[in-house]
Amino acid sequence: MTTMTTGLHEVAAGELKRWLDEGSAVVVDVRGEDEHRRERIQGAESMPLDRLDAAALAARRGPRIVLQCNSGARSLQAAQMLLEAGAREVWHLQGGLQAWKRAGLPVAGDARAPLPIMRQVQIAAGSLIVLGFLLGLWVAPAWHLLSGFVGFGLIFAGITGRCGMASLLARLPYNRRASAPTCGTTSGARARCS
Repeated sequence: MTTMTTGLHEVAAGELKRWLDEGSAVVVDVRGEDEHRRERIQGAESMPLDRLDAAALAARRGPRIVLQCNSGARSLQAAQMLLEAGAREVWHLQGGLQAWKRAGLPVAGDARAPLPIMRQVQIAAGSLIVLGFLLGLWVAPAWHLLSGFVGFGLIFAGITGRCGMASLLARLPYNRRASAPTCGTTSGARARCS
């Protein structure tokens, strides 16, 4: 365990696994629900960063709460939110789920679940940009406008935090039917997945 600032601590994957086996920790996954459905630490609770109730989580009693995301960036943001909400001690998983997997520790999830929305956006946007570029070279230069339009949309999404393409992709049938994740169990109790 590494202390980063007053009250904020990092825990390595192996140490977290030991805490989970002992029942002395609970993992809170601050990634999006779509990411959580596809792959997660067994028993982790899903509380996406954009909907995290920091005050309620900071006031929780019981086993220590360890925040986790994919690489550690969002869990650090969540940790700061908890400290600002009055938590005295906050832990986050060093290196996130990627470090957990590199350590060879087990993950739960549904490999058949749709890719996370942001990965779908990256694939769709990249494809449209390349398509617009190629059609602009081979068919008519006006097709370059497609690449420009998609690029503008990505800039707008980055500035405002609202992505029209993500909203459209979330409405596709294969993304909508996967809306109810199932959670693993920890110490015989059903984990919260809201």
